[in-house]
Amino acid sequence: MIVYVDTSAFLAVLNADDSNHAEAKRAWIRLLHQHATLVCNNYVLVETFALIQRRLGMEAVRAFNDNVVPVLRVEWVNDLLHMQAINALLTADRRGLSLVDCASFVTMRNLGIYEVFAFDKHFAEQGFHYVNNMP
Repeated sequence: MIVYVDTSAFLAVLNADDSNHAEAKRAWIRLLHQHATLVCNNYVLVETFALIQRRLGMEAVRAFNDNVVPVLRVEWVNDLLHMQAINALLTADRRGLSLVDCASFVTMRNLGIYEVFAFDKHFAEQGFHYVNNMP
């Protein structure tokens, strides 16, 4: 199974105070036991590192870098994918949708990935399927 992992899932797994923590932890452990291929792009990593640093501190950044990043397959956003993501963002014309979200959607479609570990409703709006319990 190949699963795309969003920032929202990483944060929920790492932050015990997150309202989705228990569900995220169960899903993360299940994915690891199933030997799922866990994919994200470098924009998700940049966003995740920044949010972990701000919300949880540098020790959490180190733990994420040392324990989570090594199990990921990171897809690097190139010029074309970046431009496709900007086009998707501008076409959507929605304030709550981010460039990182759009880059994730483009990455997933380009790779043929339709399963996502996320707590962000935008993935469902784009037709992706959650491996956790999001509607």
